[in-house]
Amino acid sequence: MSASSAALAARRVLAAASHSSHEGGARTWKILTIVLAFPGVAICMANAYMKMQASSHEQPEFVPYSHLRIRTKKFPWGDGNHSLFHNAHTNPLPEGYENSHH
Repeated sequence: MSASSAALAARRVLAAASHSSHEGGARTWKILTIVLAFPGVAICMANAYMKMQASSHEQPEFVPYSHLRIRTKKFPWGDGNHSLFHNAHTNPLPEGYENSHH
C-alpha cells in the first residue's frame, strides 16, 4: 500500500463521516483517536522529557526587586513567611533562597 493509497483511504473514511447518515461516526472518531491523538500525545511527552533532560536545574540568581514578594501580613500557616505551596528550590523568600545548594 503506497502513501497515496493510504491517503485516499483516510480521505474516504473521513468523507464517509460527513454524509447525512450518522452511522459509523463512533468508528471514525475511534480511528482518529488511535491514528492522531495517541501518537500526538506520545510525541508531546517525548518532547517534554527531552527538554527536561537538556535543561539545567540550577537556581536563577536572586534579584531583590522591591515590587516582588511583598509581605504586608503573615500567612496564616507555618511561620508566616512561606506560601502555602512553597518550594525551597524554586520559590525565594524576600531575603533570598533558603539554601544555597541543591
